[in-house]
Amino acid sequence: MNEFKKKIKLVSRDLKYKGTIMDIYQDTVEVDGHITHWDYMGKCDAAAIVPVLPNGKIVMVRQYRLAVDEWTLEIPAGKLDGDEDYLVCAKRELEEEAGYKSDNIEFLCDTYTASAFCSEIVRCFVATNLTKGKQHFDRDEEVVTEEWSLDDLKKEIYEGRLKDGKTVAAIMTYASKFLK
Repeated sequence: MNEFKKKIKLVSRDLKYKGTIMDIYQDTVEVDGHITHWDYMGKCDAAAIVPVLPNGKIVMVRQYRLAVDEWTLEIPAGKLDGDEDYLVCAKRELEEEAGYKSDNIEFLCDTYTASAFCSEIVRCFVATNLTKGKQHFDRDEEVVTEEWSLDDLKKEIYEGRLKDGKTVAAIMTYASKFLK
């Protein structure tokens, strides 16, 4: 049952900037007969993974993010390469960033990163039965791994120190879905 009254129609989408990881467009939109402009960032889907060690601790990565000018605490994640499958991407990022492999990976949740202007979806997974692999970063990456208890991660979220959206969604979904 759709109770929304306004009719919204995309009239045109014009590329304004083509970048290395994103494209920026200006959309012309008709909203209930009124023409307006909205910004749109082209799709750049990604996968993320919650690596759970046998002792229950979660392997997190800390890396510098220029956009927010801080070292953020996150779960391992990365963008899909071309038409790569989400699961293949998650496995790759698990080894590249966290230095682990897993033969037991399950779907956790999907999340939009910024639905007001971007259609990007981050598909999140949880990995158990971890075995040591080998970290290997891109030339422009510096990633440090840390082991965290779920309770401490939840405290970081509740106190506003862990702010990465995909990580908050994945950690809280993991806590709710797998630890009843």
